[in-house]
Amino acid sequence: MLTEKIFNDYKEAMKARDSLKSSVLSFLRADMLNQATAKKKDKLDDSEVVAVIKKQVKQRQDSIQQFTSGGRLEAAEKEQKELEILKGYLPEEMSEEKIKALIEEAIAATGASGMKDMGRLMKELTGKIAGQADGKLVSDLVRQRLTTPA
Repeated sequence: MLTEKIFNDYKEAMKARDSLKSSVLSFLRADMLNQATAKKKDKLDDSEVVAVIKKQVKQRQDSIQQFTSGGRLEAAEKEQKELEILKGYLPEEMSEEKIKALIEEAIAATGASGMKDMGRLMKELTGKIAGQADGKLVSDLVRQRLTTPA
C-alpha cells in the first residue's frame, strides 16, 4: 500500500539524514493525515493518496513557474528536486498515443462530432484515464481532435 511505502521511505530518509526527501515526505504525510481527518478515516486508500500527491505536484509545478519567471532559479531548482521525489510515488503516466487511442474509442462510443460534445467526451474519458494522465494534456488532445477531424 502506498501509505506504508511513503512512511517507510520517510523513516529511511530520516536515518540517511536526507533532509530534502525527509521534508518532502513529512509534508506529504501531514497532508495525507489532514485529508484522512477531513474524511473521518484512519487511512486514505491508494487512489486518495495519489490525489494528495497530484495536488502537491501541481503546487510544485506552479511554484517552479513562478520562481522561474521571477528570476529565482535556485528556488526553482529546489522545487524541481521536490517534484521529482513526489513523482516517484505516482503511477506510470499513460503515453500520448494511448490517450489518443482512448479518445478515438470514446468518440466512437459517444458519437461526438464537435466542440459541443467535449464535456460528454471528457466525462467518458475521465473514468478510463483517472490518475494515469495529466487532465490538461487530455483536455488539449480532446480539443485538438474535435477541431481537426480524423
